[in-house]
Amino acid sequence: MDILLLDALVPEAMAWLETRHSVEYRPEFADDLVSLRQAAYKTKGIVFPRQTVVTREFLDFLPKLKAVGRLHVGTDNTDLEACKERDIKVIHASSANVRSNAEYLLSCLLLLYRRGVVSALMGRRHPSAQMGRELHGSTVGILGLAPTAHTLAGMLNGLGVRLIGYDPAVHHTAPIWERLRIQPVTLPELMSQADAVSVQMLYASRFRGFVNSKLLAACKRNQLWVGISRSELFDEGALAAALCDGRIEACILDGADASFLGDQSPLKGLKNLFVTPRLGSHTREARLRSSWYVAHRMHEAISAHATGVDQLPSAPMDLELPGVGLNPPWVDQEFMIR
Repeated sequence: MDILLLDALVPEAMAWLETRHSVEYRPEFADDLVSLRQAAYKTKGIVFPRQTVVTREFLDFLPKLKAVGRLHVGTDNTDLEACKERDIKVIHASSANVRSNAEYLLSCLLLLYRRGVVSALMGRRHPSAQMGRELHGSTVGILGLAPTAHTLAGMLNGLGVRLIGYDPAVHHTAPIWERLRIQPVTLPELMSQADAVSVQMLYASRFRGFVNSKLLAACKRNQLWVGISRSELFDEGALAAALCDGRIEACILDGADASFLGDQSPLKGLKNLFVTPRLGSHTREARLRSSWYVAHRMHEAISAHATGVDQLPSAPMDLELPGVGLNPPWVDQEFMIR
């Protein structure tokens, strides 16, 4: 086969790819690396799921491999240096989930501001006695200017929210702050002024435990937190203390590691901490965008190798789907040309 799929593309993208290459979908290989090495010895491209780790040793068994693809954001489970040495292209849909993640954060903010809605939907006759709040007129702290923050800022600005923000990698004089209508502040100012904090910082090892006791000491009381950043960004003990003493009234985080709420974690059992299983990117539209992007780039990488051409134009969107034209509205042109 030319391309092995361990993670499922949407049917339209898979059909498009099958008209150009020999493609097989074998999800069972994702957890059986021995069988995978045997089956994929001559394979040119593989689309991996999130949990499969691509190591230097693993790549030694795949001498024909020219492209590694992932439908999710991030390359933490891929040895980029080893891929570069072997001239293997690493393809991941880095922007496909931006809007879905922004909408997830917005929905979480709305739920925390109006928790009585959740209580009522759960069938409680007397929903939360706590009075709800409106986002309009409140202050939301934007912690991290990852691409998701750009989209979220537009949504919150439209709701009349005052935005303040901090990013350790972005200077307070950078034009991006004004463009997004976010007032840059210091970390203590963000903590002390924000009614709610949205965390979407890009993670690097130097930021492990960035949200620590020193930072949380400045929390405005009864603050609300939502986030999609990696759980390593949080000091578990400091977060637990803030959730228990009222500095943080409630917190919703997406996609935390299993150990984050493990038996030894101080966060285990806290009723005002809610962790969702990577729901931020779990939308039909995000899956469509990531599937088409990976399909196009996988085709380009393999075709370029076969022809000896470094760059090929992106494959045209020539599948006409029911109810849409040749360029469906869910296909962002950025993914087709960059």
